[in-house]
Parts: sequence; C-alpha cells; structure tokens
Amino acid sequence: MLIPLRPVLEATAKYGYAQGAFNVNAVAQAKAVIEAHEQFRSAAILQGADLANGFMGGRTDFQNATVEDKIKGAKNIGDAVKQYGDHSLVPVVLHLDHGRDMESVQAAIAGGYTSVMIDGSSLPFQDNVALTREVVRYAHARGVTVEGELGVLAGVEDHIFSDTSTYTNPMDAVAFFKQTGVDCLAISYGTMHGANKGRDVKLRLQIAVAIKECLMHERIFGVLVSHGSSTVPKYIVDEINRLGGNIQSACGIALEQLKAAIPCGIGKINVDTDIRLAVTRNLRELFAARPELRQSPSVGAIHTLLEAKKEQFDPRVFLPPIMDTVMYGSVTDADVAQVCDCIEKGVREVVGTLIVEFGSVGKAPLVERTTLDEMAERYRKAGM
Repeated sequence: MLIPLRPVLEATAKYGYAQGAFNVNAVAQAKAVIEAHEQFRSAAILQGADLANGFMGGRTDFQNATVEDKIKGAKNIGDAVKQYGDHSLVPVVLHLDHGRDMESVQAAIAGGYTSVMIDGSSLPFQDNVALTREVVRYAHARGVTVEGELGVLAGVEDHIFSDTSTYTNPMDAVAFFKQTGVDCLAISYGTMHGANKGRDVKLRLQIAVAIKECLMHERIFGVLVSHGSSTVPKYIVDEINRLGGNIQSACGIALEQLKAAIPCGIGKINVDTDIRLAVTRNLRELFAARPELRQSPSVGAIHTLLEAKKEQFDPRVFLPPIMDTVMYGSVTDADVAQVCDCIEKGVREVVGTLIVEFGSVGKAPLVERTTLDEMAERYRKAGM
C-alpha cells in the first residue's frame, strides 16, 4: 500500500538501517523498483524529480517543463505507482525529489505523491526556512511527509547545478528542524550530484554525527538524507563503453563510505545515476544482441539516438520514440516489450544490490502501515 514517508523514517531511526530512495522516469522503472523491494521484503521509496514529472507529462525537453506538464506527469507517475503499489505486500512511498516551489509541491501531491522535498538550499537561511515552513504546513495537513535541504552539493542533476559544495552547519540544521517542522533533512557532507563525483571522495561523517547528537539532545525527531549518493559501478560504465558508449571520468561514492554514514544518522540514501547507467547499458546490449531491432518501426529510433549521443547515459535522452510506453506503460508490440524488459532488468540489478547493502532487507514488517489521513491526524495532534 502507499504510505507517507514518515513511518519509513521512523523505522530506520529505531532499527538502525538506511532506506534507498530510487528515482524513476518511466512506468517500467516504477514497476521494477516495487518488484525488487517486494522480492527483498523491504519498504520502497520511489522518487520522481521535479523535472521527471515534466518528462512524464510528455515534455521531452524536460528542462523547459511547465507547471501544466508537471501536473500531467505527476499524475502519470502517481497512477503507475498506485497500479503496482496499492496492493503490494510492502509499504510503498512516492516522493517528490528536488521540488522547486510551492506549485511543484502542489502538483505532486495532487498527482498522488505521499512525500515531498522542497529544495530551498540556494536561498538565504531565513528564506529557506520560510519556504520550507510553508510547504510543511500545506503537506502535513494532508498527511504528506516533507524533506528539506540545507547546504549545497556540487555537481549536476536536472536543474541542480553547482561547482562547489557548502557543507551543512550542524547548528543551523538543528535550528532548521525547529523552525520548519520538517521530517527529514538533506545535508551536504561530501556527496555530489551526477556521475563524476571525483576520486577518493571522503564523506564528512562528523557533520552527520553532530547534527544527530544535537537533535537527540533537543528531543527533536529528524532523519538525515544523503543526496548525490550513486555508487557509479565501474563494471557498468566499462560495459557501456565496450558497447559503443563514451562515458569518461565517471566515479561514484564508495559503498563502504555510504554504509559507514548509516550509524551516523543517515536514514535515506538517494540513488539516480546508477539506475540511468544500468538502463543505458541494457539498451545498448539489446541492440547489439538483436541488430534487427535497429530497423524496427517502433524502437529503431532508440538505437539512432544511442549512436548519436554516445556520451549520454540518461535514458530520457533515448526513450522519446516510445513516450506512450514511458508515460502510460503501454506495450504496443514485441519490440517495445523487449525494451521494457531490459529497462526493468537494469533497475532490478541496481536496486536489489543496494537494498542489501543499505540493510533494509526484511524490514518491511517494521514499518507502520499509516494512511495519509491517519498521518494528517498525527501531525495535527502534535501541532506539526
């Protein structure tokens, strides 16, 4: 069933593990994420980024997506997650990643999102507080969980661009929780957006420890979130390049460092790039193994895009020829079915691995099955 994020956060905090949060940009990806979590008996957090909603609304130039595109796309993602998650044996959360403003948040909630992130990290502290507090009031009244962000991550992801990091000040983080009422907070402690995070990245675990210790001292509930946490598996990058791609200087966060952050208060770990890489590798592999598909009326144009954009690894670059399949899950012929199958396999490969590594295997029964209405009442009674 679909639930708000808050009960999942509470379980991670109580039992000392982390929950992966996986970005999806197509119905087939949503299906695969839920199936992987069902297999491992883990609660599932699916994420749709603000611009992913634009893409799922049919805007292939998603960087220019309008509010109308995002409203349409949020409903498409919401419908897909409900289709596969409503009757799932594990709790399922649909979370907005990097919401830009109140309009994006409202579009997501209207489309069926049960959790939202508002990213005011580029704003001055008090402006970030004001925007986040406004979102908290709107979302909590509807039982929807809220994630904020404090500090700036370097790197590139959709509309997020920064050359340098600004680490989160632990004292500011505690004040942010107090003043906004957020349920969880994305912090900057050394991770980076994108596929090129640099070699020998060292996470500043002391930042997470200091924030968590201060929250405990103040008796404030709050889970910390690690953005920009893809591991960028070298074997997948190497396979893409052997299959004709040209991905250079790709390097992720070492799994050992991410796992070391979990006891320090990190309870939600965001992963996007790893899925993009695995799906792109599988698409290249499919057309290499089945060259006749290059002439397919329904999917041949995907191969054309793969050949024209060898340095790209975001599947949204390659999938516009089958947008009805992306947006609604429609499978019109056997060729489209093969493309969907390779997309799903790539997602399950990455997600299954990280479910195990982050420690959420078998933890689904520990998560309270709370409805949005029940959560709204909890927030109301707590004055949140």
